[in-house]
Amino acid sequence: MIPFIVGCALFMQMLDSTVVATALPAMAEALDTSVVRMNVAITSYLLAVAVFVPVSGWAADRFGSRRVFLAAVALFTLSSVTCALSASLAQLIVSRVVQGLAGAMMVPVGRIILLRKIPKKDLLKAMSFLSMPALFGPIIGPPLGGFLVTYFSWHWIFLINVPVGIAGIFLILHYIRDDYPALPQKLDWPGFLLSAISIAALVSGFEAVGHQALPPLQLLTLIAVGIACAFLYVRHARRSEHPIIDLSLLRTPTFAISTLGGNLCRFAVGATPFLLAIMLQVGFGLTPFAAGMITFTSAGGALLMKLAAAPVIDRMGFKRVLVVNALLTGLFVALCALFRADTPVWLMALVLVIGGFFRSLQFTAVNTLAYADLGAAQMSRASSFSATAQQLGISVGVACAAVTLNLSMSWRGGAELELIDIVWGFIVIGLITAGSAFSFMKLEPDAGANLRKNR
Repeated sequence: MIPFIVGCALFMQMLDSTVVATALPAMAEALDTSVVRMNVAITSYLLAVAVFVPVSGWAADRFGSRRVFLAAVALFTLSSVTCALSASLAQLIVSRVVQGLAGAMMVPVGRIILLRKIPKKDLLKAMSFLSMPALFGPIIGPPLGGFLVTYFSWHWIFLINVPVGIAGIFLILHYIRDDYPALPQKLDWPGFLLSAISIAALVSGFEAVGHQALPPLQLLTLIAVGIACAFLYVRHARRSEHPIIDLSLLRTPTFAISTLGGNLCRFAVGATPFLLAIMLQVGFGLTPFAAGMITFTSAGGALLMKLAAAPVIDRMGFKRVLVVNALLTGLFVALCALFRADTPVWLMALVLVIGGFFRSLQFTAVNTLAYADLGAAQMSRASSFSATAQQLGISVGVACAAVTLNLSMSWRGGAELELIDIVWGFIVIGLITAGSAFSFMKLEPDAGANLRKNR
């Protein structure tokens, strides 16, 4: 039940972070504002998640993982209701920030519970199940949001969280016991402030690149501030006894390689839906709902992965799977560059289904291997570290795709986006994803052997 409970929380968060985009025009009309200004409803949530994710590990150790997880699910559910009841943009922003704070605690702390309570021999199977919602959320979000806004109202994109949240609270109280003592450890305030400024600036900068929302000078200043604060944090973390983001975890090869290589693969998670939406709607002229239904097919590959991931990794080993599968994942991202307006829908769906399978297999392996050689005492810090890195990785992926589109337009001297620009976007993201194989080649042949049953 623990992977199921944490998976429901992860699905709720991932769905919420993607479903709002489809409802922005309707929300802007209802709240008497512009669609451009309404975009702050998305960015405020993403920034709150990014800023508070590093605190999740400390909170779990300080107050107890079950207590924090329960409070986070309850707060996420309550803030979803206040989002739906918002009568102005200001009220909505406040509710979204609170919702982001809850989401930042909910998923990493849920993962901590799973890591502490699931034996390592069963961790691969549990992670295989847990990775499903992360892939379903971004895929289901756009078509579901379009359906709810079209046939009901924008309020329902938030209210659909309520029954899931109530069920989650009941399941936590019934199935999860708080059997790990809390540690009276003080919060690393200097580290929190430096990491918060750095992450907020970098995520905002990368998001602005993706949406071309800031002038170049402001954009470069924002990213420079983020990099400078990251450098200052690294210096601080080396001297701090309990840094909020524990960089010493990178001394463990399996964690370091999984984090670096996994984030290169994660570029595809942020960039592929971004590029597909532009290709199908701008390039091919499809409606948002029709485009969403095509991208939804990759969820079929993720579903097949649920049955196959654990046996495949168990038989072939982590290193071989990660190296070969990184190349296959990159290949199927790049194959999307071959789509044309007259490409049969079934053929596009087939490429997305197979690509979804390999991408999901990759994340199952990466997310499991990261914890292979860590002790129970390190799990909370590792979970918050991984969640922070993932947040940055997805944002960088979108930014990388957007920069590729702009460079392609500049190179050919065009003022309007054309299909060839999107083609180059898929090729670049595919090459970056495939390039992560070089990182995984550094793994020992028996890496993660303690997680496999057939070794």
